[in-house]
Amino acid sequence: MASNDSKAYRPKIALTSYYQEASWGVWKEAAAILPGTYVEAVVAAGGTPLLLPPVGTDESVLDLVDGLIVVGGPDVDPSLYGAEPHPLTAPQPLRDAHDAALTRAALERGLPLFSICRGAQLLSVALGGSLVQHIPDINPGANYQPAPGVFGEAAFSTEAGSLIEGLLGSSGTAPCYHHQAVDAVPAELRVTARSADGTIQALESEDDNWVLGVQFHPEQNPADLRLFHGFVAAAAAYRAERPLTTTETTKAMSTP
Repeated sequence: MASNDSKAYRPKIALTSYYQEASWGVWKEAAAILPGTYVEAVVAAGGTPLLLPPVGTDESVLDLVDGLIVVGGPDVDPSLYGAEPHPLTAPQPLRDAHDAALTRAALERGLPLFSICRGAQLLSVALGGSLVQHIPDINPGANYQPAPGVFGEAAFSTEAGSLIEGLLGSSGTAPCYHHQAVDAVPAELRVTARSADGTIQALESEDDNWVLGVQFHPEQNPADLRLFHGFVAAAAAYRAERPLTTTETTKAMSTP
């Protein structure tokens, strides 16, 4: 668990973000935004949040951070996994390209990667997996998105010996909000949590790197930030093993 000591190193955590119309004061225009629950969860777990908007994507920025969180959001473009769009599928290609590039770059570096809801779906698709585009089509009783803007609750069991089992135990519940889910899982990943109806709730890497994708929204439960604490601790360990020199930092910041 991350230290609460203000003098302790606070890992730098990059988070993907939205880029769309927003309003503040008298202004209404395109902006890079992110729900505050993500930022607050990172801070509470001992990290320093850094937002990466899906404009001007540069994978080399990951050389300067200690972990990456790919956050939730709109549907992943089905063309990325060779499917025709469902009538209710609503992708944002700008974010697809940005999040996929950063996900792959994080995996290549062995950077701790925490992918949430859409992020978990994108993790699977970026490695060759596919998605169920509308869960009610195959599971009419599912209630993972009760109403617009209303979170449901996902109950799940975890795999013994998995990363998520070590953090949450053999089972758990969490807020959720999604109408899509991971279908075919790429060889690089393994399923480590499922709901009783078979819905995949967590994915992890087949290697030893800290990679966790969850279909639910742990940032929506500030009373239980065990996954964030585990992630931030992994980010601190990552940087301790790979300290940045002044030369490396300058080079990374000046790379065109």
